[in-house]
Amino acid sequence: MTWYVMDTWIVVVGALAATACALLGNFLVLRKMSMMGDAISHAVLPGLAIAFLITEARASLTMFLGAAVVGVLTAVFTQWISRFGKVDEGASMGIVFTSLFAVGLLLIVQAADHVDLDPGCVLYGAIELTPLDVVWRPRYFGTEFEVPRAALVLAGVTVLNVGFVVAFFKELRISSFDPELATTMGIHSNLMHYLLMTLVAVTTVAAFEAVGSIIVIAMLIVPAATAHLLTDRLWLMVVLSVVFAIAAAVLGHLSALIVPGWVGFTDTSTSGMMAVASGVLFTLVLLAAPRYGVLCKRLRKTEAAAF
Repeated sequence: MTWYVMDTWIVVVGALAATACALLGNFLVLRKMSMMGDAISHAVLPGLAIAFLITEARASLTMFLGAAVVGVLTAVFTQWISRFGKVDEGASMGIVFTSLFAVGLLLIVQAADHVDLDPGCVLYGAIELTPLDVVWRPRYFGTEFEVPRAALVLAGVTVLNVGFVVAFFKELRISSFDPELATTMGIHSNLMHYLLMTLVAVTTVAAFEAVGSIIVIAMLIVPAATAHLLTDRLWLMVVLSVVFAIAAAVLGHLSALIVPGWVGFTDTSTSGMMAVASGVLFTLVLLAAPRYGVLCKRLRKTEAAAF
């Protein structure tokens, strides 16, 4: 296996996307809103299509803004239908994201004659190509470095998410476990909810180009769910989720380089292998976690029965 500079940037982009998603995913898991990331990642399609139809250009900023606006509206519509329509929150997510996704598909078909849209990139991204889109070339110690646009965008989103979690950790913790208690303590739980959903939408859109709509849900939920099996302390859960997210990015790309050769394939999707690596890590923790692991629970039951 030969490791190139491009491979390093692919891992960096994947790790940044996974970290940005995992930071917010902890609070989605605690709020039992794990599917919100999936809903937003599908629902941003009309925003992308509308931005293209209005500007007739694939400018990244315009597409980003269009998708982000629709992502935020997805969270608002979901909350509105659940609250005023007396509909279960899971059902309201399904109503909103399937409707918006269908509208997005219709708009994309309308624009298909004017844009070279690859459905594969929509589903699992194009992380292998992100090192080719270079926007910054700093020079350090006489050496010029080429920094991909995706790395800068995702680094900015990651810093934003870290700042949000650190600044509002207390408010997020209380409103996630008991929104009514948060309100009595003077914490605006609805404001926390909409801020969280806005950042989920922004993060989803930022990661969309690199890892695609299908993989975003793995980045948002699986590292957080894995960490939750190991600890009940929220701060430690957040830290562990980031560790698992980065590990999934590294192991995923290594697997994409090595595993296909074992089974006779020429290559595979790196973002897909990152999601697979996340699933493998979750499975290992699910089996071996000291408190909630399946094997440890069975061992304790066996020991208890012996006495």
